[in-house]
Amino acid sequence: MNDTAALLVIVDAANVVGSVPDGWWRDRKAATERLRDRLATQGLPAHEGPLEIVLVVEGAARGVEPVPGVHVERAPGSGDDHMVTLVAEAAGTRPILVVTADRDLRRRVTELGAEVTGPRTVRG
Repeated sequence: MNDTAALLVIVDAANVVGSVPDGWWRDRKAATERLRDRLATQGLPAHEGPLEIVLVVEGAARGVEPVPGVHVERAPGSGDDHMVTLVAEAAGTRPILVVTADRDLRRRVTELGAEVTGPRTVRG
């Protein structure tokens, strides 16, 4: 593994957006865009060093566009399955951090060597 490579941060958009009852359900796309913009401006608080941020979107948020600093991956089906695929593709090549509170997803990605953290890490 290349420990000097940028940390790959894969964010479970639906899980992170849904972690705070702030009315996100009225407009999932707009809530996801707010998360994307926060990630673009704040990155991963408390982490120094290069990052590659991937925001995985599904359902009503599939229309969210990327911005400088945040790549948007539109899951063709299950967002969880797509995140597992992304982790599997990068496993062993660089450090990976998945942001989610989903217990099953956490288990699946840690089995592939990723680290996990909860939504508070990016929600501030």
